[in-house]
Amino acid sequence: MSGMRATVKDVAKLAGVSPKTVSNVINGVVFVRPETRARVEQALSELDYVPNMSARGLRNGRTGMIALALPDLLRPYSAEIVHLVVELAHERGWGVQIEQTAAEPRREFELLSKARAYLVDGLILNPVNLDDSAVLSAGPLPPLVLIGDVDQDLVSQVAIDNVAAARDMTRHLIARGCRRIVAVGTPEIPRGSSGAGVLGSAAEAPGTAASRLRTAGYRQALEEAGIPNDPALEIGLDRWRPEGAATVVGKYLAERELPDAFFCFTDTLASGALSALWSAGVAVPDQTLVAGFDNVLESQFMIPPLTTVDFDRRAFVGAALELLEERMADKNAAPRRVIVPHRVIERVSTTR
Repeated sequence: MSGMRATVKDVAKLAGVSPKTVSNVINGVVFVRPETRARVEQALSELDYVPNMSARGLRNGRTGMIALALPDLLRPYSAEIVHLVVELAHERGWGVQIEQTAAEPRREFELLSKARAYLVDGLILNPVNLDDSAVLSAGPLPPLVLIGDVDQDLVSQVAIDNVAAARDMTRHLIARGCRRIVAVGTPEIPRGSSGAGVLGSAAEAPGTAASRLRTAGYRQALEEAGIPNDPALEIGLDRWRPEGAATVVGKYLAERELPDAFFCFTDTLASGALSALWSAGVAVPDQTLVAGFDNVLESQFMIPPLTTVDFDRRAFVGAALELLEERMADKNAAPRRVIVPHRVIERVSTTR
Protein backbone atom coordinates (compact mmCIF):
# COMPACT_ATOMS: atom_id res chain seq x y z
CA MET A 1 0.00 0.00 0.00
CA SER A 2 3.12 2.24 -0.05
CA GLY A 3 2.26 3.77 3.34
CA MET A 4 -1.31 4.63 2.34
CA ARG A 5 -4.14 3.65 4.68
CA ALA A 6 -6.09 0.60 3.44
CA THR A 7 -9.78 1.11 2.72
CA VAL A 8 -12.77 -1.21 2.88
CA LYS A 9 -12.61 -1.41 -0.92
CA ASP A 10 -8.99 -2.54 -0.74
CA VAL A 11 -9.91 -5.29 1.71
CA ALA A 12 -12.92 -6.33 -0.40
CA LYS A 13 -10.78 -6.61 -3.53
CA LEU A 14 -8.14 -8.75 -1.82
CA ALA A 15 -10.74 -11.04 -0.22
CA GLY A 16 -12.84 -11.29 -3.36
CA VAL A 17 -16.02 -10.03 -1.70
CA SER A 18 -18.17 -6.89 -1.72
CA PRO A 19 -17.39 -3.87 0.48
CA LYS A 20 -20.71 -4.54 2.23
CA THR A 21 -19.50 -7.99 3.28
CA VAL A 22 -16.31 -6.48 4.68
CA SER A 23 -18.40 -4.00 6.70
CA ASN A 24 -20.55 -6.85 8.02
CA VAL A 25 -17.45 -8.70 9.21
CA ILE A 26 -15.98 -5.59 10.84
CA ASN A 27 -19.21 -4.59 12.62
CA GLY A 28 -20.10 -8.14 13.64
CA VAL A 29 -23.86 -7.56 13.59
CA VAL A 30 -24.77 -9.54 10.42
CA PHE A 31 -24.09 -13.24 9.88
CA VAL A 32 -21.29 -13.99 7.44
CA ARG A 33 -20.41 -17.54 6.39
CA PRO A 34 -17.32 -18.81 8.26
CA GLU A 35 -15.25 -19.39 5.10
CA THR A 36 -16.07 -15.87 3.85
CA ARG A 37 -15.32 -14.36 7.24
CA ALA A 38 -11.97 -16.14 7.28
CA ARG A 39 -10.99 -14.65 3.89
CA VAL A 40 -12.01 -11.16 4.99
CA GLU A 41 -10.16 -11.42 8.29
CA GLN A 42 -7.05 -12.63 6.46
CA ALA A 43 -7.27 -9.63 4.12
CA LEU A 44 -7.77 -7.27 7.06
CA SER A 45 -4.64 -8.68 8.67
CA GLU A 46 -2.52 -8.56 5.50
CA LEU A 47 -3.47 -4.95 4.79
CA ASP A 48 -3.22 -3.91 8.46
CA TYR A 49 -6.66 -2.34 8.12
CA VAL A 50 -7.73 0.19 10.76
CA PRO A 51 -11.38 1.44 10.78
CA ASN A 52 -11.71 5.16 10.06
CA MET A 53 -13.97 6.08 12.97
CA SER A 54 -14.07 9.78 12.13
CA ALA A 55 -15.26 9.05 8.58
CA ARG A 56 -17.83 6.62 9.93
CA GLY A 57 -19.08 9.31 12.27
CA LEU A 58 -19.47 11.80 9.42
CA ARG A 59 -21.58 9.29 7.49
CA ASN A 60 -23.98 8.18 10.20
CA GLY A 61 -23.49 10.70 13.01
CA ARG A 62 -22.13 8.00 15.33
CA THR A 63 -18.67 7.20 16.68
CA GLY A 64 -19.54 3.69 17.86
CA MET A 65 -18.32 4.67 21.34
CA ILE A 66 -20.22 5.28 24.54
CA ALA A 67 -18.87 6.40 27.91
CA LEU A 68 -19.46 4.92 31.36
CA ALA A 69 -18.68 7.07 34.38
CA LEU A 70 -18.66 5.68 37.92
CA PRO A 71 -17.72 7.43 41.17
CA ASP A 72 -15.06 4.96 42.38
CA LEU A 73 -13.50 2.29 40.17
CA LEU A 74 -11.75 0.66 43.13
CA ARG A 75 -14.98 -0.87 44.45
CA PRO A 76 -15.74 -4.50 43.55
CA TYR A 77 -19.28 -3.45 42.63
CA SER A 78 -17.88 -0.99 40.07
CA ALA A 79 -15.67 -3.68 38.55
CA GLU A 80 -18.69 -5.92 38.00
CA ILE A 81 -20.70 -3.10 36.40
CA VAL A 82 -17.79 -2.17 34.10
CA HIS A 83 -17.37 -5.82 33.05
CA LEU A 84 -21.04 -6.16 32.13
CA VAL A 85 -21.28 -2.82 30.33
CA VAL A 86 -18.26 -3.68 28.18
CA GLU A 87 -19.57 -7.18 27.41
CA LEU A 88 -23.15 -6.17 26.61
CA ALA A 89 -22.10 -3.05 24.69
CA HIS A 90 -19.80 -5.21 22.58
CA GLU A 91 -22.81 -7.30 21.59
CA ARG A 92 -24.34 -4.10 20.19
CA GLY A 93 -21.17 -3.23 18.31
CA TRP A 94 -20.20 -0.41 20.69
CA GLY A 95 -16.90 0.39 22.33
CA VAL A 96 -16.86 1.76 25.88
CA GLN A 97 -14.77 4.56 27.38
CA ILE A 98 -14.43 4.13 31.15
CA GLU A 99 -14.20 7.20 33.40
CA GLN A 100 -14.05 7.85 37.14
CA THR A 101 -15.85 10.94 38.44
CA ALA A 102 -14.88 10.72 42.13
CA ALA A 103 -18.34 12.28 42.64
CA GLU A 104 -16.95 15.61 41.37
CA PRO A 105 -19.36 17.79 39.32
CA ARG A 106 -16.43 19.16 37.30
CA ARG A 107 -15.59 15.70 35.95
CA GLU A 108 -19.23 15.02 35.19
CA PHE A 109 -19.45 18.32 33.32
CA GLU A 110 -16.39 17.41 31.21
CA LEU A 111 -17.98 14.10 30.25
CA LEU A 112 -21.29 15.72 29.34
CA SER A 113 -19.39 18.23 27.19
CA LYS A 114 -17.55 15.42 25.46
CA ALA A 115 -20.85 13.73 24.64
CA ARG A 116 -22.34 16.99 23.35
CA ALA A 117 -19.28 17.39 21.08
CA TYR A 118 -20.05 13.96 19.58
CA LEU A 119 -16.79 12.43 20.81
CA VAL A 120 -19.00 9.69 22.25
CA ASP A 121 -22.53 8.77 21.22
CA GLY A 122 -23.96 8.62 24.72
CA LEU A 123 -23.14 8.45 28.40
CA ILE A 124 -24.09 6.25 31.34
CA LEU A 125 -23.53 8.20 34.55
CA ASN A 126 -23.75 7.21 38.23
CA PRO A 127 -24.05 10.39 40.32
CA VAL A 128 -24.08 9.90 44.09
CA ASN A 129 -26.16 13.02 44.73
CA LEU A 130 -28.35 14.89 42.27
CA ASP A 131 -27.88 18.28 43.98
CA ASP A 132 -24.11 18.05 43.47
CA SER A 133 -24.30 16.61 39.95
CA ALA A 134 -23.55 18.48 36.75
CA VAL A 135 -26.73 16.96 35.30
CA LEU A 136 -28.71 19.86 36.81
CA SER A 137 -26.42 22.65 35.57
CA ALA A 138 -24.75 21.46 32.36
CA GLY A 139 -27.35 22.87 30.00
CA PRO A 140 -28.80 20.83 27.12
CA LEU A 141 -28.08 17.17 27.82
CA PRO A 142 -26.64 14.68 25.33
CA PRO A 143 -27.99 11.11 25.15
CA LEU A 144 -27.71 10.22 28.83
CA VAL A 145 -28.87 7.48 31.20
CA LEU A 146 -28.40 7.52 34.95
CA ILE A 147 -27.80 4.40 37.01
CA GLY A 148 -28.07 4.37 40.77
CA ASP A 149 -30.03 6.01 43.47
CA VAL A 150 -30.70 9.70 42.77
CA ASP A 151 -34.39 10.63 42.52
CA GLN A 152 -35.03 12.62 39.34
CA ASP A 153 -37.21 12.76 36.24
CA LEU A 154 -34.93 14.63 33.83
CA VAL A 155 -33.47 11.64 32.00
CA SER A 156 -33.98 7.90 31.79
CA GLN A 157 -32.69 5.89 34.73
CA VAL A 158 -32.15 2.33 35.97
CA ALA A 159 -32.24 1.68 39.71
CA ILE A 160 -33.31 -0.71 42.41
CA ASP A 161 -35.78 0.17 45.16
CA ASN A 162 -33.24 0.98 47.86
CA VAL A 163 -35.84 1.72 50.50
CA ALA A 164 -37.62 -1.60 49.99
CA ALA A 165 -34.34 -3.53 49.77
CA ALA A 166 -33.00 -2.09 53.03
CA ARG A 167 -36.38 -2.67 54.66
CA ASP A 168 -36.35 -6.31 53.55
CA MET A 169 -32.86 -6.91 54.88
CA THR A 170 -33.74 -5.30 58.22
CA ARG A 171 -36.86 -7.46 58.37
CA HIS A 172 -34.65 -10.50 57.76
CA LEU A 173 -32.48 -9.58 60.74
CA ILE A 174 -35.52 -8.91 62.93
CA ALA A 175 -36.92 -12.33 61.98
CA ARG A 176 -33.64 -13.82 63.31
CA GLY A 177 -34.42 -12.34 66.71
CA CYS A 178 -32.38 -9.16 66.37
CA ARG A 179 -33.58 -6.00 68.09
CA ARG A 180 -30.44 -3.88 68.41
CA ILE A 181 -29.32 -3.61 64.78
CA VAL A 182 -26.45 -1.28 63.91
CA ALA A 183 -26.72 0.33 60.48
CA VAL A 184 -23.28 1.00 58.95
CA GLY A 185 -23.20 3.63 56.20
CA THR A 186 -25.92 6.03 57.30
CA PRO A 187 -25.50 9.70 56.35
CA GLU A 188 -22.65 11.33 58.21
CA ILE A 189 -23.54 13.97 60.84
CA PRO A 190 -22.33 17.49 60.02
CA ARG A 191 -19.40 18.67 62.14
CA GLY A 192 -20.54 20.40 65.31
CA SER A 193 -23.83 18.51 65.51
CA SER A 194 -24.71 16.64 68.69
CA GLY A 195 -25.80 13.02 68.94
CA ALA A 196 -24.42 9.71 67.81
CA GLY A 197 -26.68 9.03 64.85
CA VAL A 198 -28.28 10.79 61.91
CA LEU A 199 -30.09 14.02 62.63
CA GLY A 200 -33.63 14.49 61.40
CA SER A 201 -35.25 12.29 58.81
CA ALA A 202 -33.30 10.33 56.23
CA ALA A 203 -34.52 12.76 53.57
CA GLU A 204 -33.16 15.74 55.54
CA ALA A 205 -29.81 14.19 56.46
CA PRO A 206 -26.59 14.82 54.55
CA GLY A 207 -24.87 12.01 52.70
CA THR A 208 -25.35 10.19 49.44
CA ALA A 209 -28.71 9.32 47.93
CA ALA A 210 -28.06 5.64 48.64
CA SER A 211 -27.23 6.26 52.29
CA ARG A 212 -30.42 8.27 52.80
CA LEU A 213 -32.67 5.76 51.04
CA ARG A 214 -31.21 2.72 52.80
CA THR A 215 -31.44 4.47 56.15
CA ALA A 216 -35.11 5.18 55.43
CA GLY A 217 -35.78 1.50 54.67
CA TYR A 218 -33.92 0.41 57.82
CA ARG A 219 -36.00 2.77 59.94
CA GLN A 220 -39.26 1.69 58.32
CA ALA A 221 -38.62 -1.96 59.20
CA LEU A 222 -37.84 -1.05 62.81
CA GLU A 223 -41.00 1.03 63.06
CA GLU A 224 -43.29 -1.67 61.65
CA ALA A 225 -41.79 -4.15 64.13
CA GLY A 226 -42.41 -1.78 67.03
CA ILE A 227 -38.68 -1.30 67.70
CA PRO A 228 -37.76 2.27 68.69
CA ASN A 229 -35.18 3.88 66.43
CA ASP A 230 -31.97 4.50 68.39
CA PRO A 231 -29.68 7.09 66.72
CA ALA A 232 -26.75 5.55 68.60
CA LEU A 233 -27.14 2.47 66.39
CA GLU A 234 -26.62 4.46 63.17
CA ILE A 235 -22.98 4.75 62.12
CA GLY A 236 -22.15 7.30 59.44
CA LEU A 237 -18.98 7.54 57.39
CA ASP A 238 -18.08 9.78 54.49
CA ARG A 239 -16.69 7.13 52.12
CA TRP A 240 -17.99 3.60 51.72
CA ARG A 241 -14.68 1.78 51.87
CA PRO A 242 -13.64 -1.26 53.94
CA GLU A 243 -10.98 0.60 55.92
CA GLY A 244 -13.54 3.23 56.94
CA ALA A 245 -16.02 0.58 58.07
CA ALA A 246 -13.32 -1.28 59.99
CA THR A 247 -12.40 1.92 61.81
CA VAL A 248 -15.92 3.00 62.80
CA VAL A 249 -17.04 -0.51 63.77
CA GLY A 250 -13.87 -1.02 65.80
CA LYS A 251 -14.53 2.26 67.61
CA TYR A 252 -18.14 1.24 68.22
CA LEU A 253 -17.07 -2.10 69.72
CA ALA A 254 -14.58 -0.37 72.03
CA GLU A 255 -17.17 2.07 73.37
CA ARG A 256 -20.55 0.28 73.32
CA GLU A 257 -22.30 -2.98 74.03
CA LEU A 258 -22.18 -5.59 71.27
CA PRO A 259 -25.40 -5.32 69.20
CA ASP A 260 -27.47 -8.18 67.84
CA ALA A 261 -26.50 -7.44 64.24
CA PHE A 262 -24.67 -5.10 61.88
CA PHE A 263 -26.47 -4.16 58.66
CA CYS A 264 -23.79 -2.74 56.36
CA PHE A 265 -25.07 -0.71 53.41
CA THR A 266 -22.60 -2.34 50.98
CA ASP A 267 -20.69 -5.62 50.94
CA THR A 268 -17.49 -3.56 50.91
CA LEU A 269 -18.50 -2.04 54.25
CA ALA A 270 -19.41 -5.51 55.52
CA SER A 271 -15.91 -6.78 54.74
CA GLY A 272 -14.48 -3.99 56.91
CA ALA A 273 -16.97 -4.73 59.67
CA LEU A 274 -16.09 -8.44 59.63
CA SER A 275 -12.42 -7.53 59.92
CA ALA A 276 -13.09 -5.30 62.94
CA LEU A 277 -15.19 -7.99 64.60
CA TRP A 278 -12.49 -10.62 64.01
CA SER A 279 -9.86 -8.29 65.47
CA ALA A 280 -12.05 -7.79 68.56
CA GLY A 281 -12.52 -11.54 69.00
CA VAL A 282 -16.24 -11.43 68.18
CA ALA A 283 -17.57 -14.56 66.46
CA VAL A 284 -20.01 -14.20 63.55
CA PRO A 285 -22.77 -15.41 63.57
CA ASP A 286 -22.48 -16.91 67.10
CA GLN A 287 -22.24 -13.57 68.93
CA THR A 288 -23.58 -11.09 66.36
CA LEU A 289 -24.94 -11.20 62.81
CA VAL A 290 -23.62 -9.28 59.78
CA ALA A 291 -25.44 -8.44 56.55
CA GLY A 292 -24.40 -6.53 53.44
CA PHE A 293 -25.84 -5.08 50.25
CA ASP A 294 -25.00 -5.66 46.53
CA ASN A 295 -23.99 -9.36 46.48
CA VAL A 296 -20.59 -8.72 44.91
CA LEU A 297 -18.71 -11.83 43.85
CA GLU A 298 -16.44 -11.75 46.92
CA SER A 299 -19.37 -11.79 49.36
CA GLN A 300 -19.86 -15.56 49.09
CA PHE A 301 -16.17 -16.10 49.89
CA MET A 302 -15.98 -13.87 52.99
CA ILE A 303 -15.54 -15.54 56.36
CA PRO A 304 -18.27 -16.33 57.10
CA PRO A 305 -20.09 -16.13 53.75
CA LEU A 306 -22.12 -12.93 53.75
CA THR A 307 -25.90 -12.52 53.71
CA THR A 308 -26.64 -9.68 51.30
CA VAL A 309 -29.13 -7.92 49.02
CA ASP A 310 -28.92 -9.20 45.46
CA PHE A 311 -30.25 -7.95 42.12
CA ASP A 312 -29.74 -9.10 38.55
CA ARG A 313 -26.85 -6.93 37.39
CA ARG A 314 -27.00 -8.26 33.84
CA ALA A 315 -30.64 -7.12 33.65
CA PHE A 316 -29.64 -3.82 35.29
CA VAL A 317 -26.91 -3.09 32.73
CA GLY A 318 -28.98 -4.41 29.83
CA ALA A 319 -31.78 -2.01 30.74
CA ALA A 320 -29.33 0.90 30.92
CA LEU A 321 -27.98 0.14 27.44
CA GLU A 322 -31.49 -0.24 26.05
CA LEU A 323 -32.51 3.13 27.48
CA LEU A 324 -29.33 4.71 26.14
CA GLU A 325 -30.02 3.35 22.67
CA GLU A 326 -33.49 4.90 22.87
CA ARG A 327 -32.01 8.28 23.81
CA MET A 328 -29.39 8.05 21.05
CA ALA A 329 -32.14 7.40 18.50
CA ASP A 330 -34.42 10.16 19.85
CA LYS A 331 -33.10 12.69 22.34
CA ASN A 332 -36.62 14.06 22.77
CA ALA A 333 -38.13 10.74 23.87
CA ALA A 334 -39.86 10.86 27.25
CA PRO A 335 -37.59 9.70 30.08
CA ARG A 336 -38.22 6.21 31.43
CA ARG A 337 -37.34 4.73 34.82
CA VAL A 338 -36.65 1.00 35.14
CA ILE A 339 -36.65 -0.61 38.60
CA VAL A 340 -34.79 -3.93 38.77
CA PRO A 341 -36.14 -6.41 41.37
CA HIS A 342 -34.06 -7.37 44.40
CA ARG A 343 -33.94 -10.27 46.85
CA VAL A 344 -32.22 -11.20 50.10
CA ILE A 345 -29.57 -13.92 49.75
CA GLU A 346 -29.16 -15.67 53.10
CA ARG A 347 -25.74 -17.08 53.96
CA VAL A 348 -23.91 -18.14 57.12
CA SER A 349 -23.31 -14.61 58.46
CA THR A 350 -26.97 -14.38 59.59
CA THR A 351 -27.70 -18.07 60.25
CA ARG A 352 -28.52 -19.04 63.82
